[in-house]
Amino acid sequence: MGFDHKEASSSSNVLPQFPREDTPLLGKPRHLSSQSKTFANVFIAIVGSGVLGLPYTFKKTGWVFGSLMVFSVAFFTYYCMMLLVRTRRKLDSLVGYSKINSFGDLGFAVCGSFGRLSVDAMIILGQVGFCVSYLIFISTTLAYLFNDSSEVRTLGLTPKSLYLWGCFPFQLGLNAIPTLTHLAPLSIFADVVDVGAMGVVMVEDVIIFLKQRPALQAFGGFSVFFYGLGVAVYAFEGIGMILPIESEAKDRDKFGKVLAWCMTFIAFMYGAFGVLGYFAFGEETKDIITTNFGQGLLSTVVQLGLCINLFFTLPLMMNPVYEVVERRFCNSRYCLWLRWIIMLGVSLVALMVPNFADFLSLVGSSVCVVLGFVLPALFHWLAFKEELSWQAVLLDGIIVVLAVIIAVTGTWTSLVEIFAPNA
Repeated sequence: MGFDHKEASSSSNVLPQFPREDTPLLGKPRHLSSQSKTFANVFIAIVGSGVLGLPYTFKKTGWVFGSLMVFSVAFFTYYCMMLLVRTRRKLDSLVGYSKINSFGDLGFAVCGSFGRLSVDAMIILGQVGFCVSYLIFISTTLAYLFNDSSEVRTLGLTPKSLYLWGCFPFQLGLNAIPTLTHLAPLSIFADVVDVGAMGVVMVEDVIIFLKQRPALQAFGGFSVFFYGLGVAVYAFEGIGMILPIESEAKDRDKFGKVLAWCMTFIAFMYGAFGVLGYFAFGEETKDIITTNFGQGLLSTVVQLGLCINLFFTLPLMMNPVYEVVERRFCNSRYCLWLRWIIMLGVSLVALMVPNFADFLSLVGSSVCVVLGFVLPALFHWLAFKEELSWQAVLLDGIIVVLAVIIAVTGTWTSLVEIFAPNA
C-alpha cells in the first residue's frame, strides 16, 4: 500500500491487459471523442432506470427536500468523479506506472490486490443490483399492463413471478453470448427511449396536475432522509465509466468542464421528473411512476418500450460481472454454467423484492455510496497524502466518514422499508 517506487514498478507489470469490468460497452474507440461526444458518453453512463423511482421518493421526502437532495448528490458525485480523474493523472505522471485505464487499475495501483478486490466487489454488487431492478421493473410493469394488477395465480405463480420466469430462458440465451459488442447499440437506443419516455411522462404529469392539484408536502420527516439519499445516489451512479470516458476525450483539459455541464443538465432533468411526477399524483404516487398512468395506447407504448430496452440492456449490464468473476475464478476463460448460475441468482433476488424504489434505495445506499464516494476520496488521499494541505486531507476524511455513515444508515432504512409489513 502506498507509493513506494519499487512497489509501483512491480504493480505496473501485472495490470491486466484483457477487458476490464468497466471497459466501455460501445467497444474500443477508434477516435478520440469531441466534447459533444464526451457529454453524450457521460449521459449514457449515468442515466438509467433509477429516474423512474424519483417521484415516489419525492413523495416520501417532500418535493423541496427531494430536489435539494438530487442537486447535492449531483455535486458530490461530480466532485468524487474528478477526484478519480486527478488521482489517475497523478499516477500516470509517475515513472514506473503503466497506463491506468479503469477504476480497478486505479485501485490496484493505490492499494494493491486489496484495492482491486474492493472495486471488483462493489462493481459486481452494483451491476447485479441494477439488473435486479431491471427485472423488477419489467415484471411489475408487464403484470400491471396485462393483468390489471390482479393477483390471480397461473400455475401457482403471481403475474409478476410469471413474467419474470418467462423472461428467464431468453436471458439465459442472451447472457450466454461471449461478446456483446454487437448488442451495444441497444444501450444507446435504450437511453434515447428513456429520454423520450421521460418527456412523455412529464407532459402527462403537467396535464394531470392542472386537473387534479393534489395535496403536496415540501419536506418529509428526517426518518426518510437516508432512504431518499440512497435513491438519488443510485440514479447518479456511473463512476465506474468515468476513467474510460476521460481517456477517450480529445481535449482532456476540458473534461472537468464538460462533466460539470452534463451533471448539471442531468440534475435539472431528474429534479423536474421527480417534482412533476409527485405533483401529478401526490400521495397516490407509486414506486414506478409509469404505473400511475392509465392503460391508454400512449402509456402502454411508453411502458412496453422501456421494458423492451431494459430487457436487452440487462445482458450488457451483466457483462462487467462476468468479466470480473471469470477473471478471478476461471482464469479469464468463458464459463457458461457460471453465467447461468449468476443469472438464476439475480432472478431469485428480483422475486423476493416487493418494491422497486425500496430496492433502488438499498443498492444506492449500500453499494453506490461506497463506489461513488468512499473509494474515490480514499484513493485520492492515498495518492496525494504527502502533498495535500490539512484542509484537503480533512475534506477527504469527511467525505469518507459521512459516506460510511450514510451507507450504514441508508442500508438499514432501506431494509426496514423492504421488509415492512405493508411493503
